[in-house]
This record gives sequence, C-alpha cells and structure tokens, in this order.
Amino acid sequence: MMRRITALLALFTACLLISTSLKSQTFYGGGGTIPDNNSNIDFTINVSGLVPTHIDTATFGLESVCVNILHTWDSDLELTLIAPDGTSIMLFSSVGGDGDNFSNTCLNGNATTPITDGAAPFSGTYRPIGALGNVNNQQIGNGNWVLRLRDLASGDQGTLLGWSLTFGNNPSPMFKFVSSNLPIVVINTFGADIPDAPKITAKMGIIYNGPGVRNYMTDAFNNYNGWVGIELRGSSSQWFPKKPYGFETRDSLGTALDVPILGMPAENDWCLIANYSDKTLMRNLMTYNLTSKLNQYSVRNQSCEVVLNGEYKGVYLLTEKIKRDKHRVDISKLQPADTTGDQLTGGYIIKIDKQTGSGGDGWVSPFPPAQNPNGQTIYFQYSYPDAAEILPEQKLYIRQFMDTVETVLDSSIYNNPALGYARYINVHSFIDYLIVNEISKNVDGYRLSTFMYKDRNSKDGRLTIGPVWDYDLTWWNADYCGGNDYTGWAYKFSDICSYDTWQVPFWWNRLMQDTVFQNKLRCRWNTLRMGVLSTPNVLHYIDSTASYLNEGQQRNFYQWPIIGQYVWPNPSPIATSYTEEVQHLKDWVMNRFSWLDDSIPGHCVEPADSSQNDVSGINFANDESNGFSVYPNPGTGVFYFLLPDLNNEQAVLSICDMNGKIVLLQNITSGYAGDTRMLPINFSPGMYLVRLITSEALHQQRLVITQ
Repeated sequence: MMRRITALLALFTACLLISTSLKSQTFYGGGGTIPDNNSNIDFTINVSGLVPTHIDTATFGLESVCVNILHTWDSDLELTLIAPDGTSIMLFSSVGGDGDNFSNTCLNGNATTPITDGAAPFSGTYRPIGALGNVNNQQIGNGNWVLRLRDLASGDQGTLLGWSLTFGNNPSPMFKFVSSNLPIVVINTFGADIPDAPKITAKMGIIYNGPGVRNYMTDAFNNYNGWVGIELRGSSSQWFPKKPYGFETRDSLGTALDVPILGMPAENDWCLIANYSDKTLMRNLMTYNLTSKLNQYSVRNQSCEVVLNGEYKGVYLLTEKIKRDKHRVDISKLQPADTTGDQLTGGYIIKIDKQTGSGGDGWVSPFPPAQNPNGQTIYFQYSYPDAAEILPEQKLYIRQFMDTVETVLDSSIYNNPALGYARYINVHSFIDYLIVNEISKNVDGYRLSTFMYKDRNSKDGRLTIGPVWDYDLTWWNADYCGGNDYTGWAYKFSDICSYDTWQVPFWWNRLMQDTVFQNKLRCRWNTLRMGVLSTPNVLHYIDSTASYLNEGQQRNFYQWPIIGQYVWPNPSPIATSYTEEVQHLKDWVMNRFSWLDDSIPGHCVEPADSSQNDVSGINFANDESNGFSVYPNPGTGVFYFLLPDLNNEQAVLSICDMNGKIVLLQNITSGYAGDTRMLPINFSPGMYLVRLITSEALHQQRLVITQ
C-alpha cells in the first residue's frame, strides 16, 4: 500500500510539474550592439527541455516574444523571429517614429492592440506585424530560435539588452490563408533574407485558375512553377515593413527565362509592388490602367496575394518592368556594333530619377530646373542600354540628343513650327503624360521615376515621354508640397517646394507658355473628358476595383493593421475603414477633375494647316536672298557667315546634320547688311544645313565640310 501511495504521489507530482510547465516556460537570451549599417545581426536562444516537445496552436506553443532595446528613432529598427524549422515571422518594422527605446515590449498573437498602434517605448503587450502563431505548426520547439535585428538607417546606434521566449497553453494563433479570388504568388527563399541587391535564388509558384474561378493554396502551381532571382526594389518604399520586390524568372541553371505570367506577354523581368502607404491598394493599378486606355503603353498588371516563406504578406500588384521589348517599350534593339549611322540613333530609354550607386550611370543636364535656389540639377540615367552595357558612342549620342532637345526648348525659337520643339519631341506623348500627372496630382511627377525613350531616326526618332511609373503617392496620398490639394499644378512643384533636392525640368513651364501646346492640351482634355476620363467612368472604375479587392484587403489589413493609422505620407483626415479610404479617393477625384476643367488653358481650335509642324518639306537648296551666305563652301576649320541687316534684333543661327540633329545653336545680332561672323567648326566631314531664323524670315544654306 505504501509503495502504491508513493507511486501515486510521484505521478501527481509529475502531472503538477507538467501542468505548471504548460502554463509558462520562459527562456532568456542575451544582447549586444546593433550595427548601424543596414545589416542583419542575429541573437540566439537555444531552447532545450521544452515539455511537450511539439508546439501547436491548440494546446501548447509559443505565446510571446519580449525585448528590451535601447535605441533612438525607433522606426529605424526591424525585428524578425526565426524558428528552428526556418519559419520566419516579422515582429515589427518602422514603428514608433522618432521615439526612443523598446522597454519590456512583448509581442503576442493574442494581444488586441497591434504594435502599429503603440508608441515608444512600447511598454506592454502588442500584436506583432506578422502572425506569430505560424511557428506553432507542430514543429519541435527545442532548438535554436533566432532574433534577427536590422537597423535600416544610419545615425542612431542601439543595443539589445536582452530578450525572451515564453511557451505555454495559450499559444499565439496561426493566420490561415486558405483561398482567394485573386491569383496567389508563393515564394520560397529557403530561409534566406531578400537583399536590396544582388538577386538571390528562390522558387516561385503562381496559382491562377482563371477569371471568376477561386484559387486555393492547395491547388497546383498552374500559372508559373519554377526558379526566380529576387531582390528588394524601390527607394523610400523599402522602408516600409511590407517590402516591394523585383524578380527575374530563370531556368534551373540560373539563366533568365522569358515566360508569360498572368496573361502578360512572355518576358523575364517583373515587379511585385507593395502599395503599403496606399490603403486603397489601387492607385498604381488605376493609373496604369487608365493610361493604357489613352492608347499609351503602360505596364500590364494584376493584383494578387503573396505568401513568402510560408508567411502571408498581403495584396500586391504584379507588374511588368519597364523594358525594351516588342511587347513593352517597342523600340529598336541596340547592338554592340551600332556605333554609327542610323543604327546609333536608337533605341534608347532614359529616366530622370534619384541618383543611386557611386555614379557613372548617367549625366547631369547642363540646363538647370525651373528653380534651383540650392544649385539643384536634373540627372538623366541610362535605362536601356543600362550603364553596364551602353557603349561610349551611344552614351555620347543620347546625351547630345538630349542637349539638342533642351537647347531648342531654351531658345527663342522653341515654338517655331519648323525648327522648334515639335521637331524633336512626340508632342502627343507629352500632352498625355501631363494629363496623367495632373489628374493624379503626382507630387513626384516630372522629377522622379520619369521615363523617356527614343527610337531610330528612320522610325520616328523624336523623344517620347513615358511609360508612366510609380503612382502610389498620387490621387491624394501625399501630405507634402501640395500633394493633398486638389487645386494647383503638379508641374509647378518648384513654386511650393523649391528647396527640395529633386526638381522639375524647365521644359514643362516652357511648353505651357506655348499657345499651340495649350490648344492641343485643351482639345485632348475635352475629348478624354467625354470618354475615358469622364467623372462617372472613373468613379465606376474605382468602385468596381474596390469590390474586386474587398476580400483581399481584409486579409491585407489584418496582416498590416494600419487602417486608421498615419503612414507616411498619408494626408488628413485619416480614414478609419477601407470603405472610407475609397470614398476619400472618389471625393478628391471629383474635386480635382472639376478644377482641371476650369483651369486647363487653351482653346480647342486645331490649326487650319496641320502640316505646319511637318519639316519634311524643307530641302537643302541654297537660299542667298537678303545677303545671307557661308564661305568657304566646301571648306574646313574656319567659316565666315555673311549676315543680312537684322536691325540689331536677335536671330538664331543653327547648324543641323543630315539626321536633323542640331550640332550648333547660338543667338546672333547684326546692325547692317554684310556684317560677318567667323566661327571655327570642327564637325565631321559631310553635308550640313545652316539656318538663320529671324522674326520675319528663315534663311538656309547647304554647308559641305571636307577633310
């Protein structure tokens, strides 16, 4: 009997110990200095003796993670928990603004207050950004648990004082993503972090059963199933916890592989746009799709939901990347041998954007922006061919071409029907580009993410602006530099924010001074307002898109609980629901379109002679009327220009090569007939056209330069 009592007592004691252990088992880890250089540092807790060994969401699992951190400017920090089986959960990123420290901060999936609603020093218990309970997946809890910290910005160094893991019988719940009306993109990096560059190798699968058919996580990868190279993309958007990605589809050997994705033509470069601060999740989507209806190429796209390494990441926009391709920017392909003649003249894609890297990937325009009180400049970058592939001859050509365009726009003949800007730019593209930037009040428009391209001269070698890109901070989603005001012009950014580093090129002020451009703009606006850009049509588009995204947005904002919270640069008032976010957008659109109806200049009267901008009829016949001539001709080195009497008024002397590119342009005056100007000219041998443009006449001479 005594042995039986002893045995029962021992069993009771064991059960009591197990019961106690189920209620709470906490493991502690040390700390250290957090590098202030945007690199990861890992801190490890080796969990051993956990009872029971397997963790789940029903009976026993991880309840919480607690941290103590000394750090100024909390929003610099990003914390991720990595379980022994490699499951990775983001605890928080970019929270707390300029507040200091995380003091006894605990992350628990059962908490009612999201970490995004807290404030420094975050003392207390919060629901983390990621679904902490996803580690409770029946894995063995014993093993190495890693807390990964990253300081996203320099200037504020910090220290992890310590951290802990608590397991118990009230585990954090899993977030179960089962199915969607949107395509599902599943990415597996095999535990590796995705860097800014270079791309790392990963597997990607896409589930898409077709329009109107539901997609399940258990379905086969039926739209794409293969390898990718993936990296972070974007600039300021990388600071948000919901990261944007760029990826390249590849074969098993790591070579780029052109494939069609989600109904888009085959290619290998793609983007996953996060749209974190755009709580409608549709501003990029709407801009790209409306622009395509203007008969301008705009990147094709598809909303989707993304799962990365088993963790649900929310609603994304999968898009094409702006690239030279017959299905994208359809211009001529430049070959390494294309260094002379018509082949050298195209095609090129360049952009105005923030300068990245150590330089060497573009050039500074010799023409300052509309305002530059702090010496700001316009920086052009090579996009195609990129800086690593473009040849010196090609660099020189596209730079000289852009110099010509800007020289003409800056000259007194900028709006001359035959010799002005219309000879060098695709005016229709500039008008549509202006309309898209103005309807959306793009606070970054014209000065950032501004793409342009040029084909060969034999294929209309004028400068075309576009495709449009990066519109998540538009349509009333920027609280700086007038971005939230439905009145005012986006192209006049400098009038409000002349101090900003990135300014608008002077071109737009110049173009909007030209009555011909104004009239064409007014005609185009009137036409679009009767169709694609009618207010009922745009509002219907917003409503139908919101309906399509409604299911996904609920999961997105559970994962990223930012509805009702300020996220840079949201304007006020901050909406407290997705429905209210959409209504704010619709209200702003109605006000903006009404303002543009009243404010777009010009009169819709097409010129009687539509050929006035056609320069094909200008020939190379010599015109020696009014005493204008050039000698010696043929000649080399130094030339003399015999001028007519210009009555001391300014004229413009230009020299063009056989491709129509201006190689010399300067202002000139003369007070009497027979006045002579001597100019040293060191152009390549060949035929050139010399023009003297006065307020009353156009004089031209053929010039032959010999060896």
